[in-house]
Order: sequence, then C-alpha cells, then structure tokens
Amino acid sequence: MMIHLAFVFGLLGNIVSFMVYLAPVPTFYKIYKKKSTEGFQSVPYVVGLFSAMLWIYYAFLKPDTTLLITINSVGCFIQTFYICFFLFYATKKAKMDTMKLLLSMNVVGLGLIILLTQFFSKGSNRAQIVGWICLIFSFCVFVAPLGVLRQVIRTKSVEYMPFQLSFFLTLSAVMWFFYGLLRKDYNIAIPNVLGFTLGLIQMALYLIYKNAKKVTKEVKLENTEIVVDQELKLPEEILKEQIIDVVKLSAMVCSEIIPMVTAELKNEINLPQLSVIINEDKIIKPKAIKEAS
Repeated sequence: MMIHLAFVFGLLGNIVSFMVYLAPVPTFYKIYKKKSTEGFQSVPYVVGLFSAMLWIYYAFLKPDTTLLITINSVGCFIQTFYICFFLFYATKKAKMDTMKLLLSMNVVGLGLIILLTQFFSKGSNRAQIVGWICLIFSFCVFVAPLGVLRQVIRTKSVEYMPFQLSFFLTLSAVMWFFYGLLRKDYNIAIPNVLGFTLGLIQMALYLIYKNAKKVTKEVKLENTEIVVDQELKLPEEILKEQIIDVVKLSAMVCSEIIPMVTAELKNEINLPQLSVIINEDKIIKPKAIKEAS
C-alpha cells in the first residue's frame, strides 16, 4: 500500500514539476519581446540544472527510482534551453557571470562529485553520500530565489517574481515530500519542507506587493504631465516674444534702409531706363527697360 501511494505521489510530482519547469515561459516571452534580460537572473536556472543532473546521478545509485530519472531528464533539457535563451539576450557582464557559474558548478563541481564518489566510496555508502549532497543542493535550489525576494521587498515590486513559479514550486514541494516520506528516503523529503515554506513566503509577498508598482507608475505619470505642461508653456511664451521682437526689428531696419537706398539711387545713378518701385514693405527692382529706339 505504501509503495502504491509513493508511486501516486511520485507521478503527481512528475506532473507538477513539469509545470514548474514551464512556469518561467511567460518570463522568457517577456525577455523575447523586450530583447533584454533586464533584472532577471540566470542563477535559479543554472542551480536548477545542476540539481537535476545530480538527482539523475543519485537515482542511478538507488533501486526503483524511475520517476526521479524521468522528471530530472526533462528538467535538464528545459533548464539548458532556458540558459541558452538567457545567454542570447543577456548583457556581456551577465553572459560572463552565467558562464562562470555554469562551468564552476555543472562541469567542475559535478565532475568532482562523480569522480570522488566513484573512487573513494563503495556500494550503499556511495548512494548515501550522493544523497546528502543532493539534499544540500536541493536547499540551494529553494534558497536561490531569496535574491529575488530581497529585490521584491526593496523595490516593492513583483515584476521579476512570477506568481506561477512560486505556486508550482510550493505544490511540487508537497508532492515530493510525501513521495520521499512514504519511501523513507529522507534525502528527498527533508529539503522539500524548506521548499514548501519558501513557496508560501513568495506567494505572500506577491499578494502584498502585486499592486505597488501600478501606484508608483500612476504617480510618476501625473508628475511627468505637470512637468511637461510647464516646460511646454515656457518655450511657447518665449517664442512669441522673440517673434514680436524680430518683427519690430525688421520694421525699424527697413524704415532706415529704404530712404537711404532711394537717396543714393537718385544722386549717384541717373538712368532713366531703371525704375525703382518702393512699397510699404517691399523693394521691387524690375528688369531694365529696353533702350528707346
């Protein structure tokens, strides 16, 4: 009976964990639309990939752990896709940080764990050691979003903490807790207690701050409109004054130039063939009249 119940919870754990892996899809769609990773971090996905690879290694050391192998294999594929997608749109600094973390954990770290446990432990001891390592890094998977929690509290915004991910993480933690408890595999059961607790905290923060960003945007918009109105009014008044001054100045210059031009033309130029017609604001110089035949 216990084995059947463990299988049911393990199967439900597979389904819910698959939903957990799909929960960041809206986040990556937002990255795709904006062509930028903005404030999103790659740490949860790198740690999640490492954890999935480690659990697969643990599952091969334990009997009857097919459900662990299936879901973590799917997890490896999806997390790898997320990391590649993140690297494509990330800044140069974010790319370098992600690559350093990826190499140090998933290549060097996992490689050392496999080599050391294969050469310095045997049989059940090997599975026990790897199980404790899995337990520690499962804590890391659940603790990884704490950076996002700090950002939510500091900025009072849940923009970078999707609710779907928090909800499915909490539900997944419940399923895998009962799976580990019924199989008496405490390496699986214990870390999911922390996962359930942190999931509840994330959902509580989401409910507290979900409307905070909207209020901030409205206030900023109102202030912006006031500033824009003031900035628009000032140049308009200055422009009007400048136009009036230019008109006055042009009138004065024309009134002084025109008499001088006419006087000089009369005194110095004595050509009956050239006529100068002066209006109020125009000086018209027609073409020379053909010489009288």
